[in-house]
Amino acid sequence: MRLTLTKPLVIFDLETTGLDISKDRIIQISYIKVMPDGSENREAYFINPECTIPKDVEELTHITNEMVAAAPTFKQLAATLWNTFHGCDFAGYNSSHFDIPMLAEEFIRAGKEFDFGKCRMVDSLAIFRKMERRNLAAAYEFYCGRKMEDDFTAHRADEDTEATWRVLQAQLDMYSPERQTDAARILPADINILHSLSCPAENIDFAGRLVWKEVKDANGIPVRDATGKPLLREAFNFGKYKGQFVIDVLRRDTGYYAWMMGADFPQTTKQALTRIRMKYLVK
Repeated sequence: MRLTLTKPLVIFDLETTGLDISKDRIIQISYIKVMPDGSENREAYFINPECTIPKDVEELTHITNEMVAAAPTFKQLAATLWNTFHGCDFAGYNSSHFDIPMLAEEFIRAGKEFDFGKCRMVDSLAIFRKMERRNLAAAYEFYCGRKMEDDFTAHRADEDTEATWRVLQAQLDMYSPERQTDAARILPADINILHSLSCPAENIDFAGRLVWKEVKDANGIPVRDATGKPLLREAFNFGKYKGQFVIDVLRRDTGYYAWMMGADFPQTTKQALTRIRMKYLVK
């Protein structure tokens, strides 16, 4: 079943020097840009991370330091990627928790901030976990009917991107109204619904360090806003202040904001924290 698009959809995958969004860097990016008319454009880049690729990453991805030595840096590619991705929605595999935050971080470091908050994001892994709960290789075999190792080389961004796109299309086919009798197992080909399945509604920042939390009164009863919906407020989701409202912590522990801004948190988390601080404390 063909996905109905109102604007281009970028399906992408990253290979990186590690899993630390703040410290590690991208070494390969691959994407398929799907237009509303169904046409597709594919591109893949090796990227010089300006640091040494760890040996275990070389063994995992088969991307060596020699392969990226003459490649452009992310900063050199940033304008091209920004222009290509502007006005698009995004899809990936585990992209909500890693690839999108990592890409956002690299754009900020390159001085070309990309506002992913204006994009709809589809995470095939989130959909897969809700429907079947497996990894990419199992998803490929389950949805596409073939073993991934027969069709692709593992841990290469261009090939993982291709597999992810095939899985997403197969998911739409498998969970279409024509093939499902249980309404709970129907997956509409609607980018808004796929976005809602892929991105945790409670997260404020990509890393999930800041989340929305219900406000309750002294008796533990949820407070309602003017429309009758539960009143939500920003809260910390880590550390010694986990579960406490951000504004209460910042008022009580006046040095905590400065500590977070100087600590090794993703830039997107720091930006979200700054917006909350300005919302309540800066007049």
